[in-house]
Amino acid sequence: MLVRIDPASSMPLADQIASQVRGAVAAGRLVPGDRLPAARELAEALEVNMHTILRAYAQLRDEGLIELRRGRGATVRRDEAADRARLVDAVHTLLDAGRRLGLDIDEVVEEVRRLA
Repeated sequence: MLVRIDPASSMPLADQIASQVRGAVAAGRLVPGDRLPAARELAEALEVNMHTILRAYAQLRDEGLIELRRGRGATVRRDEAADRARLVDAVHTLLDAGRRLGLDIDEVVEEVRRLA
C-alpha cells in the first residue's frame, strides 16, 4: 500500500499521508504522471474521513508536488516533483530537529542564513 498511518502518532493524519506521498515521490516510487488513489478510495482503505485525504492532497498541491483536477484526480506533477519532494522533506526534518532543540522557526531560519 502507498500510505500507512499510525493513529497513535501525535502527527495529524493528513500530515502523515502527505509525508508518505512526498517520501514516495522523493524515493522514485511515484514518478511524474502517476495518479494517486482517489480520495474516497484511499479514505476507505485507511478508514479515515475523506476530508483528511483531501487536506493531505491540498497540502501536496500547495507544495507544488501534485496537480488536482476535477474529474481527473491527483497526479504527480511532471516538472521537478521529486527534487521538490526531497527539499520539502529536508525542510520538515530540519524544522523537527530545531523543535527538538527548543528553537523557534526564526532561529532555525537564522541558522540556515548563517550557513548559506
